[in-house]
Amino acid sequence: MNNIRNFCIIAHIDHGKSTLADRLLEYTNTVAGKEMQAQVLDNMDLERERGITIKSHAIQMNYRLGDEQYVFNLIDTPGHVDFSYEVSRSIAACEGALLIVDATQGIQAQTISNLYMALEHDLEIIPVMNKMDMDNAMPEEVEDQIIELLGCKADEIIRASGKTGMGIDQILEAIVTRVPAPKGDPEAPLQCLIFDSVFNSFRGIIAYFKILNGTINKGDLVKFVATEKEYFADEIGILKLDMSPTKSLSAGNVGYIISGIKTSKEVKVGDTITHVKRPCETAIDGFEEVKPMVFAGVYPIDTEDFEDLRASIEKLQLNDASLTFEAESSVALGFGFRCGFLGMLHMEIIQERLDREFDMSVITTVPNVSYKVYTNKGVLIEVHNPSGLPDIMAIDRIEEPYIRASIITRTDYIGQIMTLCLGKRGELIKQNYISGNRMELIYDLPLGEIVFDFYDRLKSISKGYASFDYQMNGFRPSKLIRLDIMLNGEPVDALSCLIHFDNAVNLGRRMCEKLKELIPRQQFDIAVQAAIGAKIIARETIKAVRKDVTAKCYGGDISRKRKLLEKQKKGKKRMKQIGNVEVPQKAFIEVLKLD
Repeated sequence: MNNIRNFCIIAHIDHGKSTLADRLLEYTNTVAGKEMQAQVLDNMDLERERGITIKSHAIQMNYRLGDEQYVFNLIDTPGHVDFSYEVSRSIAACEGALLIVDATQGIQAQTISNLYMALEHDLEIIPVMNKMDMDNAMPEEVEDQIIELLGCKADEIIRASGKTGMGIDQILEAIVTRVPAPKGDPEAPLQCLIFDSVFNSFRGIIAYFKILNGTINKGDLVKFVATEKEYFADEIGILKLDMSPTKSLSAGNVGYIISGIKTSKEVKVGDTITHVKRPCETAIDGFEEVKPMVFAGVYPIDTEDFEDLRASIEKLQLNDASLTFEAESSVALGFGFRCGFLGMLHMEIIQERLDREFDMSVITTVPNVSYKVYTNKGVLIEVHNPSGLPDIMAIDRIEEPYIRASIITRTDYIGQIMTLCLGKRGELIKQNYISGNRMELIYDLPLGEIVFDFYDRLKSISKGYASFDYQMNGFRPSKLIRLDIMLNGEPVDALSCLIHFDNAVNLGRRMCEKLKELIPRQQFDIAVQAAIGAKIIARETIKAVRKDVTAKCYGGDISRKRKLLEKQKKGKKRMKQIGNVEVPQKAFIEVLKLD
């Protein structure tokens, strides 16, 4: 056990984690020859296309220092704030962390939040300055920032480059000398923490775990504590680039177990595995329950695919434990699921993965957040969907979730960023200088306001320099109302939204204008209306496609023309009573993109 080291790599987006992981794998000869490719651990097509890490990836390496042979378990983690739950699980399975800071950009918001997460778990931090080969690197300035943040000495910071391989030897040495070996007793009762799982259509569910105490052998009868199910360990092994089976694994190691589990409900990330004959006394504290930030309805395009969609989401949840879902139904879209996501990027990725990995075409409704509604009788109702809002006369107050946001930016963009935050009903808490021309702004913002386009607009205002990170900050009373969109007097529940009173008229007007462009014309007039309760606040009319019925009248009395027009008018009226309006999927998506 003294020769095992478990560590993860944490950093902000695009600071070069995956490239540095490639170099570590190359230097330890874990991956060689034709297997070596850029971002070798990012094995999802989606990750390669977008150049981001979505999933944490564990891999084992062997490293020789002097006469000693060491085993390294490395976990590469995502950098985007929407996947921070992946990072928290990886940190729980490690004793040390490489904190990567880009020498050209310095410390960013996500660097700070990931660092605090690692410090809470008492991880040993090794600071690394990456991209030192770049012409625009600012090593002295960035070094000062790291020293200020960590309180370390200048000679503890390793200067490296994932591209050229500079400093990789020092990093490997530092992992051996600075990261503590895992603590645990191989003779004690078995205690393993499941930190990830994946579904394989041939072998069932594969769970990845870290052993805290005890030893597990192939063929042992084990029990999953939370679900109380018992299984035989058909295969156990370690995670190289592919899975490599072994006979036994003992305390301190990271590995996988295949036990022929077919139903996804039987494996929970954060659960404890123990022996049936000699169980451990207590389960390991799992991870904190994930709190979804954004809710949206996910519906199959064909209502018959409902059960297939359920199976697909369950399998996806195994691999991404931060996804939550429950069944719901909608008048316009039939049966579907109410899904909880950690953010808009997370929602987009899930939609894309459903399409690619499970071949499911889905419609996603307007994303919104959950609100607390207090009735006049003092009853608390949690509302995820505008249609679940009680009658307006019965509501005492509505509370909406707030976040504490940290925005790190150059001083040149402060004015525009403050204007953006004020437009989103933000409240400036404090601002402090980090160094020279970099500043941190702390804002309290309503989560509902930042769900749609806040991050994109922040990036475009600051030319990509500002970084954004947030955590939940409780609920506050707010003046919220339900905005309904109606077509010919029929409300379209998929387009309803809860919105602040001040923004309602403006949004209602813009949604009506957008729908007028997107809904195809019918044989009758369609009234597109935005309403708050019984009050109509905006209206657009999609004119009917008309046939010129008076074309055959040459001259003659006006009454002949009027008779034909009256006849047409009656027909249109009758058609309007029986005709219904289909809203195309494109219209849903376009309305979501209104900024």
